Amino acid sequence: MDRCRVGLVGAGGVAQRHARVLAGFDDTELIGVTDVRPAAAAALAGLHGSRTYPDVEALLAARPDAVYVCVPPFAHGAVEEAVVAAGVPMFVEKPVAVDLVTAERIADLVARRGLLTAVGHHWRYAPVVQHARDLLAGRTVRMVSGAWWDKVPPVEWWSRRDRSGGQVVEQAAHLLDLIRLLVGEATEVTAYGDGAPPPVDGADVDSVTAATLRFAGGAVGTLSAACVLGWKHRAGLEILADGLALTLTEEGLLVCDADGERRLPADPETARTAVDRAFVDAVRGIGDDVRVPYAEALATHRLALAVADSARTGRPVRLDVPATTTLESAGVTVDA
Repeated sequence: MDRCRVGLVGAGGVAQRHARVLAGFDDTELIGVTDVRPAAAAALAGLHGSRTYPDVEALLAARPDAVYVCVPPFAHGAVEEAVVAAGVPMFVEKPVAVDLVTAERIADLVARRGLLTAVGHHWRYAPVVQHARDLLAGRTVRMVSGAWWDKVPPVEWWSRRDRSGGQVVEQAAHLLDLIRLLVGEATEVTAYGDGAPPPVDGADVDSVTAATLRFAGGAVGTLSAACVLGWKHRAGLEILADGLALTLTEEGLLVCDADGERRLPADPETARTAVDRAFVDAVRGIGDDVRVPYAEALATHRLALAVADSARTGRPVRLDVPATTTLESAGVTVDA
């Protein structure tokens, strides 16, 4: 395959970002866009010299080499089912669903089909993340602390729990994905939300959430999320290992060890470009660097939902990891 022909489902902000990145690749062509808002699809398609399609089926009929699914959390499910049934490689933006049942169903379909997939956890492509992994190799990680303190994004569905899943599921999942990568699998979480929505009309998500985590390797951790500010104040991790302290954000890595303190800068756009480049290369058969296929993203989604569920109930949630179809059979249990 000399050229990757991409179809895009969704025309919102994240779809616009992917379209912009893909347009910069010499070997990639955006052949069409579909969105439930025809005007939005037309605007994005027009910007990139593409065309619009009335629905996913029509887009698939144009025989794209790959499809990007960039829809809000609540809209996942039917789109992915159609793409998987067509056997088209699929890039899905996170979170992969608003619930676990939908995500488990899609994961099962993907596995049965043996389909090439990728999910947009682009932080994994930041060079500073790999550097952090190298520094942690062979060390005992003792503790991790993640924080995402931000504003409410300017889309109406984000502040509704049944539409977004809440801030941990929709946003702080980036941090949980990195925690899984750098620290390991969590076996138990306990979380609390404040029960008060942010000052946005119709909001019912928690303004703040705080969680504690226990990991299979013995480490402990915390995660906090807040959406009551007018700016993005903090988004990153602090990791403590024997003789090493790391602070990791999209902007860079701060390393503190016996040699002193040093900073490694990062450009967020590098990772956002790399995640698309890796997927296109995999579709074309010239690369094999998809770091978060659908099954891996499902594990992060399961952890995010466990945090959200614990915050909702005020009770600990234990995780067992195996992939199945319900919270209970997936090894997720809520303590009485």
